[in-house]
Amino acid sequence: MKFRATAVVVPLALGLAACGANDKPPAAGPATLPGLTAEPQKAVSTPPSVVRLNRVTFVPAMNTAMTKQKSWRTFATMKGGGQTLMTIRGAQTFKPAAMSMEMTGAAFKGKTATMIISKGIGYASIPGATPAGKFVTFRSGQIAQLDQLLESGDPTKAFKSFDKSLVSIKFVGEDTIVGEKMEQYEVNLDAAKAYAAKGQKMPKGVPAVIPYTMWMDKSHMVRRMEFEVSGVSMVMTLSNFNKPVTITPPPASKIVG
Repeated sequence: MKFRATAVVVPLALGLAACGANDKPPAAGPATLPGLTAEPQKAVSTPPSVVRLNRVTFVPAMNTAMTKQKSWRTFATMKGGGQTLMTIRGAQTFKPAAMSMEMTGAAFKGKTATMIISKGIGYASIPGATPAGKFVTFRSGQIAQLDQLLESGDPTKAFKSFDKSLVSIKFVGEDTIVGEKMEQYEVNLDAAKAYAAKGQKMPKGVPAVIPYTMWMDKSHMVRRMEFEVSGVSMVMTLSNFNKPVTITPPPASKIVG
């Protein structure tokens, strides 16, 4: 199979943590003056301390939140050189593991590529590489370009190398995304370690440290992440959690090769 793909920057993955300080100062007794009786003071409620994620708790919290999701949808845009290289729309289920993605943009000369993963088998329909409307089959590791495209739209793969490659994490503040309050974090990854965790060599020109910006909801589910490397940026948003999703392989009549 001949396959020509525009260079795809694959999101790498992190390992992080969370802790919070719950120590409270001792309560001061009511002040009194000689000959006067102090009025009873009203109890003042203290808001609970907010626990922020850190190097120790970030990845466990992120993975725990992800494993509670049965399904979700993804939307991502990849830009470079002043143009949109790719727009990705997809749906994914965790158990059983399945995914469907549609990709359009300059990477495919404005046409649409479709990739499906079902029961451990991949199906790809690539403009210029397969007949229109037809699919070829593949398994993970067989075709490097297809693996990269799949990983670019699969947040579970994007998170795998975070644990071993994390350099630093910083809580930025609260933000509102799609109408919900989120926690924003800045995460820096060691690029060489991140690629090594995925069994890959770091490509030339990739900086030693890759910065990510990530937004999490109150359950620590990643809802959006952004990164930029070697002039290519990507923004991915996750939504529609635990809503019914059906992913099926293409019929035999549409499979070639």
